[in-house]
Amino acid sequence: MTPPTPAIVTQSAVRPLPRWALLLLCIAYVVPGFVGRDPWKSADVTAFGYMLELAQQRTPWLAPLLGGMAPETEGLLPYWLGAWAIQITPSWLLSPEMAVRVPFAALLVITLMATWYGVYYLARSPGAQPVAFAFGGEANPPDYARAIADGALLALIACLGLAQLSHEVTSYLVQLSCTALLFFAVAAMPHRTVAPAIALVVGMLGLTLAGAPALATLLGVGSVVLVVLAPGSSTDRRLPWTLALAAITVVAALVAWKLDLWRWRIVGANSGGKEWQSLARLLLWFGWPAWPLALWTLWRWRKQIFSRQGHRHLLLPLWFSAVSIAATLTTQPADRALLLGLPALAALAAFALPTLRRSVGALIDWFTLLFFTVSALAIWVIWIAMQTGVPAKPAANVAKLAPGFVPQFSALALVVALAATAGWCVLVWWRASRDRAPIWKSLVLPAGGAALGWVLLMTLWLPLLDYARSYGPQVRAVQAVLGADPGCVQTVGLSRAQVAALQYHGNLTLERAGLQDECNWLVADMESWPASERMVNAARWERMAVVPRPTDKNDHLLVFRRAAR
Repeated sequence: MTPPTPAIVTQSAVRPLPRWALLLLCIAYVVPGFVGRDPWKSADVTAFGYMLELAQQRTPWLAPLLGGMAPETEGLLPYWLGAWAIQITPSWLLSPEMAVRVPFAALLVITLMATWYGVYYLARSPGAQPVAFAFGGEANPPDYARAIADGALLALIACLGLAQLSHEVTSYLVQLSCTALLFFAVAAMPHRTVAPAIALVVGMLGLTLAGAPALATLLGVGSVVLVVLAPGSSTDRRLPWTLALAAITVVAALVAWKLDLWRWRIVGANSGGKEWQSLARLLLWFGWPAWPLALWTLWRWRKQIFSRQGHRHLLLPLWFSAVSIAATLTTQPADRALLLGLPALAALAAFALPTLRRSVGALIDWFTLLFFTVSALAIWVIWIAMQTGVPAKPAANVAKLAPGFVPQFSALALVVALAATAGWCVLVWWRASRDRAPIWKSLVLPAGGAALGWVLLMTLWLPLLDYARSYGPQVRAVQAVLGADPGCVQTVGLSRAQVAALQYHGNLTLERAGLQDECNWLVADMESWPASERMVNAARWERMAVVPRPTDKNDHLLVFRRAAR
């Protein structure tokens, strides 16, 4: 016997979110962060450095090197995408860092679209439908599915951990988009053929080539089981999809083996409690506010989860979320692993909407309203203090945390920030009105607030964030010591990010240190000095400067000039 569904939804509650409003929200979330900023420390600028090396044909495509160092992540696809973008984009049209961001912005758009359509097809499942009323008036399946999908997209945008990591040109954004494509493919299999097949191949192979073959294999195996157990699907349709899923999973595993992408990445937590505490904090804020709603879904739909019918609309996002959380607890970096589970977590959160009580929805609204309004007010006050010096205390704090920073004024940034703030006020006014029918209403303020905060940071605070998070100021200080034409520069102990920053921001020709080198300048990381005598004869070098990063007391570069013989 099929357990009763907990969703009780009327037709008036599934009125769709206006498409223009949803599109505007997505644009406001995607574009800021990809436009107008420098590559940031450290994964962002490191990935960009490898892409630049490949585009300029200075390293092999199958074994890229940056300063003689191989990538920390084995995935090759992200570097290929960036390098191809640089090569095909005219230099007069876009700068290299902007050309790289175009395909990665498209990947974020694909993530949002795949999440929406995946949840839409899950909500069309028989077990996901709301209770049928005795005299009619319940939500019809297409409108209900559209409303649930709108809620899932709002929940994804509202997740606090998505903002920064989804705007970096790293392998993790490629993994995120490929995971979302795989999620969509399995969700849409009972309803479509061509689009899920394409998404399945691209998602599985892309996830493997982006450096996550184990994750691709786990998601593929779990998806095979879910397709086999899917209720309401004919055997004629399930068998081809089962074979296709199994075949592409095997192919992806073989590709990873052929390219030597398999690595043991499981690490244990430290013996003390600090690591577990940091993981707990990460789990708490990274997926907020989707994870409380996801837990509510697990509770209200528990009978369907444990029933023999195997309801895909619950088990599929639950499996994707479980794999991501397991990777978060056992691998590093933890936040990057948790990022891949956000689309599935948003899907679980969306199925909580038909079961939320009005008091819970009101609590979400009030908390979100206070949190994002106070945050936006703080961003504006600090920006005004940077521009005018009033209030004095925020201006003094900025000067202390970012010594040497000179505030910049941009009329365009101000106009965009004012428009975003006005949009937030309109959204709050709409939510406070009597229009309480749509089931996605409880996630409008969280998504709008997250987009508002991101837009304000990427407009009003962008010069400050560039100064604090990029290597530009430090590299310019190094250039001032080296002079106009330093020739080749030897390096000792530099990280991949430092090498990429010196090559791009400083346009320097770097060579790894050696006793036989003829370069007149040497740049070393302070923690790596003095270097081994096999690499550098310290007696032959005269220290010229110690160049710190203005916002990091532990990141210093030493600049040496070859001593006169």
